[in-house]
Amino acid sequence: MKRTAVTASAAVLLLSLSACGGSAEAGSGSTITVTVGYQSRTINTVTAGTLLRSLGSFEKQLNSLHDGHTYKVDWQDYATGAPITAQMTAGKIDIGSMGDFPLLLNAARGKQLGHPTRLVSVTGYNLRGGLNTVVTAPDSKLTSLEDLKGKKVSTSVGSAADGTLVRALQHAGIDPDKGISKLNQQPAVGASALSAGSVDALSQFVAWPGLLAYQGEAKALYDGAQLNLPTFHGVTAREDFAKQHPAVLEAFLKAQKEATDYLNTHPVAAAKKVAEATGLPPEVVYLYNGAHGIAAFDPAVKPQLVSALKQDVSVLKAAKLTGDIDVDSFVDDQYVKKALGASYTQQLNASPAPAASEVWPKAGEKTVSFKSANELLAYVAGHWNGIRAAYVPDATTGTLWFADKALWVVDGSRLLPFVTPATAQAYVTTHRGARTVSYREALERAS
Repeated sequence: MKRTAVTASAAVLLLSLSACGGSAEAGSGSTITVTVGYQSRTINTVTAGTLLRSLGSFEKQLNSLHDGHTYKVDWQDYATGAPITAQMTAGKIDIGSMGDFPLLLNAARGKQLGHPTRLVSVTGYNLRGGLNTVVTAPDSKLTSLEDLKGKKVSTSVGSAADGTLVRALQHAGIDPDKGISKLNQQPAVGASALSAGSVDALSQFVAWPGLLAYQGEAKALYDGAQLNLPTFHGVTAREDFAKQHPAVLEAFLKAQKEATDYLNTHPVAAAKKVAEATGLPPEVVYLYNGAHGIAAFDPAVKPQLVSALKQDVSVLKAAKLTGDIDVDSFVDDQYVKKALGASYTQQLNASPAPAASEVWPKAGEKTVSFKSANELLAYVAGHWNGIRAAYVPDATTGTLWFADKALWVVDGSRLLPFVTPATAQAYVTTHRGARTVSYREALERAS
């Protein structure tokens, strides 16, 4: 990333002052550089990263402080949360965003190295766990998680996706250490390995599963929402930075709220901005971040998410990635409470938008929502050449998926979509007369 230039005199101050790691402050008129670590392609962090940066909200909030200082923001983009943690514990990043498992490692490393960090807000979350998915190659014969026994699976150890894989295997009665051959790989490397046939499955976080499915390079095998355990991404700040510059952190969280409000009120425009900044297809961004997307967004640190974080500690301990972690002392929502003011309680108690079927027309700047999958299919059948993307929620987990990549079941007059073969088969098994059909047959039945 291109770094913000500073004057020679400010550079001297940077060397002589160590109060704030990546920042410098020396009386009225000094320059303060705030270093923000983010993951542009981990699109559930966009309200604290990609979208926030695109809107310029943080810079505007800093300029409104009028405290005699000049503020510069150094945005640093990373592929995962691990390097952000490394830079934070070295005092080189002030504020960072990452997923729940990396957040815990951030807490552990910070305490271990004497540079404690705090979870100060939340970005994107899914209360059932739908942000993580296990996928296989399009022509794979694997149809359930049980089929992974003895197979090669790529994931990023220490990530939320790895946590989902471990828990899912345990539920399936497979030892996550001995039952599969696990390859610890970066998401892009794992995606290439899946394409090359050197692994049988890939367990990854947003936006990789949706991207690979959209490109026809993978199909879903396991929907993380089957665990019914919340997953989320959040914002962490160095404790010393937060104490020395509370107004700056508050400005960041106010800016995050602005970005969140923009995403929630202009979901299509937000998806396009993120797509432009990341190179991801806007249709994939919208799958996760749209009006009824897999992720919900608000900065409040919900009790359900903190509870899930505490449950995640055991997974990391079992993998020998960390010891005990005091989650309660890591969570510090005082700054976001102040930034959001009276609206904090309202957001804390707010529920995500209900799942809904949705179509993004090619010529439209807005999407069209439907009350049922039948209605969406009828619309798609009548506007075949005018559809940019069609999305449907899994009939049991609520996880949104591309309509043409979903598994379809006909049950009487109802047409029901499912993300994975296993969830579709589970429905068919318990509903007499129900059967799976192709997407083409589902369209024909609805038209």
